[in-house]
Formats: sequence, C-alpha cells, structure tokens
Amino acid sequence: MENTEYLNNFEITVYEAVRDFLREKDEIDKIEPEMTDIECKWEGIAQSYMQDGVREFANFPTVSLGWMMFVGMAVATMWDNDWVKYSQRQDLYLMLRDVRGYDYMDEYICEEVLCLSVEEAKGVSGLVRDVATIAHRILIHEAEPGTAMAYYAYMRTLHQMYRFGAAVWLKRMGYRMAKL
Repeated sequence: MENTEYLNNFEITVYEAVRDFLREKDEIDKIEPEMTDIECKWEGIAQSYMQDGVREFANFPTVSLGWMMFVGMAVATMWDNDWVKYSQRQDLYLMLRDVRGYDYMDEYICEEVLCLSVEEAKGVSGLVRDVATIAHRILIHEAEPGTAMAYYAYMRTLHQMYRFGAAVWLKRMGYRMAKL
C-alpha cells in the first residue's frame, strides 16, 4: 500500500537536492517554469517507461534514472518545435526509444532531437549522470530495495528527473522565468 505522506516527503527530498544542484550549476532559474503541457504527458510516458526502467534499474540504476531526464529534455524540445503535432502523439517515450532502442536512446536524443555536437553531448550526458547519481543516492538510502514502497519512490524519482530534464532544456533554449 502506498504511504502518501512518506512518498510526498521523499519526493520533496529528491526535488530539493536536484534543484539545489542544478541551481548551483546555473542550469535552472530560481523561478521554475510552468510546464503544464509537458507535465500532461508524464503519466503516459511513465506507464510506457516502467517496463524498461525497472528492468534496467538492477544493473544500471543511474541509466534507468538518467534516461528519464533525457526524455524530459526531448519533450521540452518537442514542445518548443511543434507542440500541436507532438501533443497528439499517444506515446512520446516509445517514439523516442524505438528509433535506436533503449540502450542508445541517450545518443539519439542528444544527436537527433537536441541536435548537440559531440562536445555538447558529453557535457549534457555528464550533467544527467551527476543528477541521476544524486537521485539514486537518495533513493537507495530512503527506500528498502524490492519493496512496494521502493517502486513508488522510484516512480516519484523518475517524475523529478523528467521535470528537471524539461526545466534544464527550457532554460538552455532561452526560456526564462522572472518576476514581473
């Protein structure tokens, strides 16, 4: 059974740790973007991702978490490029994964969706790895492996990875949130 209060507090812990790290690196603004359209796609993406993500988590936990940050970046790019088109797609995750497969999804997103140079891709991949490492440390410290609570905590962590991936990419594309 899902303990909502525990999970809410857990998600806040992940959120604050990742937020603080990304702010320190100047990857996100103090005022976070409103991402209603991007957030609307989360549930469908999460449902599709779980089979791949859970399978990979045992041997490659930071990849399992980090790939969701790449997905958030890709969805932010889709939002910027042609949201009318992409919002109609039923499953954005499968669209991204199926081009080269799960193992190469990061490369596909960096090269074909984000259109990064090799050096830029290395930098973004390093950032994603660092964020995934932070999130993973919190996850393994807070949730007993193999339990239902660990599953729910993993889902909450993925959600933050997705959101921060989108927020980072929106800032890199030039979107800034400021008080009026």
